[in-house]
Amino acid sequence: MEPAMKHQYRLGIDAGGTFTDFILADREGGLRIFKALSTPQDPTLAIRNGLAVIEEETGIAPRDLVSNADLCINGTTVGLNALITHSGARTGLIATKGHEDSIEIRLGHKEDGYRYDPDYPPATMLVPRYLRRGISERVISTGAVHTPLNEDEVRDACRHFLREGVESVAISFVWSVLHPDHELRAAEIVREMMPEARLTVGSQLYPQVREYTRTSTAIVNAYLAPILSRYVQAVDGYFQGLGARQPVRYFQSNGGLALGSVVSDQSVYAINSGPASAPRAALYLGEPYRLSDIITVDMGGTSFDITLTRDGQANVSKNIDFLRYRIGIPMIQVETLGAGGGSIGWIDSMGLMQMGPQSAGSEPGPACYGKGGERPTTTDANLVLGYLNPEGLVGGRLPLSIEKAREAIRKHLAEPLGISVETAAYGMFTIVNNNMVNAIRRVSVERGYDPRDFVLNCAGGATGAHITALAREMGIGKVLVSKLASGLCAFGQIISDVKYNYMAPIAARLEGAEAARRLDETFARLEEKGRADLLADDFAPDRIGIRRSLDMRYVGQVHECTVSVDPFPIDEAALERLKAAFHARHEELYTYAEPHSPVEVVNVESAISGAVERPARMRIAQGAGAHAALSGTREMIFDASGRKHETPVYDGAKLGAGDVVTGPAVIQEVTTTIVIEPGWVAELDGNGVYVVTVASAAGAAPERAAALTEA
Repeated sequence: MEPAMKHQYRLGIDAGGTFTDFILADREGGLRIFKALSTPQDPTLAIRNGLAVIEEETGIAPRDLVSNADLCINGTTVGLNALITHSGARTGLIATKGHEDSIEIRLGHKEDGYRYDPDYPPATMLVPRYLRRGISERVISTGAVHTPLNEDEVRDACRHFLREGVESVAISFVWSVLHPDHELRAAEIVREMMPEARLTVGSQLYPQVREYTRTSTAIVNAYLAPILSRYVQAVDGYFQGLGARQPVRYFQSNGGLALGSVVSDQSVYAINSGPASAPRAALYLGEPYRLSDIITVDMGGTSFDITLTRDGQANVSKNIDFLRYRIGIPMIQVETLGAGGGSIGWIDSMGLMQMGPQSAGSEPGPACYGKGGERPTTTDANLVLGYLNPEGLVGGRLPLSIEKAREAIRKHLAEPLGISVETAAYGMFTIVNNNMVNAIRRVSVERGYDPRDFVLNCAGGATGAHITALAREMGIGKVLVSKLASGLCAFGQIISDVKYNYMAPIAARLEGAEAARRLDETFARLEEKGRADLLADDFAPDRIGIRRSLDMRYVGQVHECTVSVDPFPIDEAALERLKAAFHARHEELYTYAEPHSPVEVVNVESAISGAVERPARMRIAQGAGAHAALSGTREMIFDASGRKHETPVYDGAKLGAGDVVTGPAVIQEVTTTIVIEPGWVAELDGNGVYVVTVASAAGAAPERAAALTEA
């Protein structure tokens, strides 16, 4: 049994492109969700606004909440936004002479999907050529020094950076992972001459073989570190001023929590942290049903994020091109698409309707928000189709104008295409769904998974209106929709553990006692450091967990694949166990294995986690039947004919455990709307999760639902 929370509250905050979500858990099992509009120009303002909303709706003052919370957790998009908009710090690079341009040469080709596109432009360099300085020094692949470090050249580089107003410096030398002394000495000189600058040392941040990946990762980290450091300082200071008992924890893209000091130094870990918490939430929701193969889809105001868990483990990727920059650190695999509630509908040069990736965001927002937006968006289409409450979203705090939605669709889509507003709206709905389905296929079918073997989990405020349509298109027969769906990533953060990754390079064939000894000693060294860090963070020894991974390949191969294993003593006999795990993983990824070929390991990693006490599960009282929650009907459109069906609308707050809603229907929660298409049925369980499944054909017709409503 999980230990109870230490204090009265736990607060999770997840900043999205349009909304910032707040999850408030209390010790008795209460879980509530709140929303505030995101404020990219000042992310801390959204936090203050959200706490004001909580006070308005609960009467709990920010100081009383924070001072009685065991943890306040923040998932931030500050780093992501800086990378997208290229608004990070002015950064300088110190590299081995002759390797200053490795980040521009890259791997000699463009990213997958654009490799043969002559018109695809080069990526924007985060460090321009004039801020890259080559230093005379050289370590060779054995770790031996070929050319000593020229310290005077390092000092010259610092003087140049000071003249150019550099805020942050990345240091990355060739083979520094085998002999880091040159990087460490260069770092000492930079600290002496540029005491105000942030500093990233490649061999410390990402001690793994592969120069380009290590250099690129160090540059991204250096580019973001001043931005994240200022943000962390502001958030930590704000919560300390409210009497926080514990330091704020920040969510990382590796799926775990970290202290602000860690995020400030290792900012690259916070790049895509928001959607990375979705797999943890999905597994938590699926636990009572023993569901471990789950695809989670999160449609917010700006983007659509997809994550996948298989056999209870989230897919983790390393060495990925994220926003065109190679990042080596382990990250929860997230497929992101420009498809959200604010995605704009437009007509291309062929006269075809398209949706996104351009978004209206929160300012000015969809046309129906009445805040100056004039372009038709997904939200406008859903309002015209009858799916959304015309009285407004977020419990009426965000009023909607169906007249403005219709006018935007009429002007920009319906009239130019010569179709009705309703037909155009359903076309928008269908196109954005098709875009999302194709993205789901990329993380499932294209990676060898059959989506029909998975459950679809709903996250994000806009997903509920599309979830059964997506499941229908994918052939998925079961859907989970939590009452907390619109803030599921914030919820995932408050049930996540502290997690840090410790890495080391090691070049060894999996043969003989010497290789076994080196592997065992390397893992022991990493895990000793990890345990010490978590013990210093007040985690009891029995709350510390370890997960190992190795980058392995067949001798002669160019690239490795990562194999995850549980910790165990490594002796000569255990090498066979590691090889068997590699053969199985290689076959899973590439459909073949070579059991008789020699195997070598290149890098190793230990993920050390500190288990955090879980809040109690939500408890829903037994219901009196769905009819007791019926709030009325609304005309809705479910196909391209434009035919309107009088469809029942249910108040989610009045539905109880065991209540069953047959589609077509709409369930209105305070922060999300769930459309149950014809042919589907939803049942609310005692943990606040709607389990939506395919119904029998007899109950599928809209006319059938209308008859039940009238009865």
